[in-house]
Amino acid sequence: MNVLSEADRAFFREQGYVVVPKAVPPENLQAVIDVIWEFLGAAPDDPESWYRIPPRETTGGVGPLSQSGMVEIYQHQALWNNRQYPRVYQAFVDIWDTPELWVSLDRANMKPPVRDGDPAWQDPGFIHWDIDTGQDPLPFGVQGVLYLTDTAADQGGFQCVPGFPARFAEWVRTQPADRDPRVPDLTGLDVQSIPGRAGDLLIWNSLLPHGNGRNTADRPRLAQYIAMRPTGRADERQRQERIASWRTRKPAPSWPGDPRGWELRQPGPATLTDLGRRLLGLDPWPGASDAACSTPKKSTRP
Repeated sequence: MNVLSEADRAFFREQGYVVVPKAVPPENLQAVIDVIWEFLGAAPDDPESWYRIPPRETTGGVGPLSQSGMVEIYQHQALWNNRQYPRVYQAFVDIWDTPELWVSLDRANMKPPVRDGDPAWQDPGFIHWDIDTGQDPLPFGVQGVLYLTDTAADQGGFQCVPGFPARFAEWVRTQPADRDPRVPDLTGLDVQSIPGRAGDLLIWNSLLPHGNGRNTADRPRLAQYIAMRPTGRADERQRQERIASWRTRKPAPSWPGDPRGWELRQPGPATLTDLGRRLLGLDPWPGASDAACSTPKKSTRP
């Protein structure tokens, strides 16, 4: 059964994003919240603990937390329970119009409020693209973020330029040839914060300028990033890298990672449902026969 209605699809085409309410049950949200606090050695009711781990921008580029709140945790069971939740999967099926997807092995976010007098915790927020918008033709892709708690507009959560993908072709003709294809000139563009309720899954077109904002509230912003894309069947190397990351509880090679190795000390690998195994690339989708989605001859069940 579809998760996105025709009205949702139209909104996505027009605005460049769509919100799926109650994407996962409350207990799934709380499990990720709990593991974020455990990972950071912090507590929701102890504001001083939110700042205990200095952001890696102040420690020579090494650390499990960034100024923008990126939490370098990737393979925990709580994260996987949301990645393989059927309603989350179906929302991406509705976007892509195909069931054969792989899920991103992405991280979480805990962005505390800015703190007066402390330059390490004054992140202003940002707007960027995660794709090279200088490509021709432009690729289509989507990204997603799961709101773990109610998130107000001033809480440092998702912000974007609504409607931009639909007018990108017109906008880009007004830009200089040497423009930055990853960071838009925001002159004349309206950046809006998108508040949300706990359990909202916001999916956006990768052509949508986006980022997270400045947190001037009194509570941290908590989120989990989840995205899906068609399997990319021809890339066996990437499939093996994904399986190795899951099995060893390490990030994919392109991610920063946690120098403390916290996840390596956790039980693992995460238990996957039949859906989760296909979203990882461990098992093929029905009807897939190419090498990149073939099941290994030796059982790889944990």
